[in-house]
Amino acid sequence: MPSEMVRVVYTKYDGSAHRDYPARRLNEDELGVWVGVTRGTESVYHGLPSVEQIPFVLLIPHRAWWTGMFNPPPRTSEVYCDITTPARWEGDTVYIVDLDLDVSRRRDTGVIELRDEDEFADHQVRFGYPDDLVTEARAAAKRLFVALGDGSEPFATTYRKWLSAVVD
Repeated sequence: MPSEMVRVVYTKYDGSAHRDYPARRLNEDELGVWVGVTRGTESVYHGLPSVEQIPFVLLIPHRAWWTGMFNPPPRTSEVYCDITTPARWEGDTVYIVDLDLDVSRRRDTGVIELRDEDEFADHQVRFGYPDDLVTEARAAAKRLFVALGDGSEPFATTYRKWLSAVVD
């Protein structure tokens, strides 16, 4: 039986720390594992201690090249997807390699944005991303760009019930 708590560990491709935080397991379904982070959760961001000011829900897909963060107001991004390697679970800890590219949907306008292409290009050279990794990352970003705009789930309404579980 899985634990109620999950440790979420994001690194960069070179193994350097990116994000690390505890989250509450909310559900597991055909889409993946849904975890929630409440306001006040102690975390680590780029190796430095931090405290989450705005709660969020994270969907960790079973075998996809992304994770999806779903945010309440006042965060300007309603949905923020990190392009990542597929998640690797070890017990109640999930390891995810952040590949820099991001796709987000703005709350106020609904505009879909591909973000951090410059960082992706820089790290592709600096970290020596293999060609197949670059291909998978770009393909995931392209699929998400469409899915965030066309009403596909989980990006339309599915996430809302899980987000309501972590918002005070």
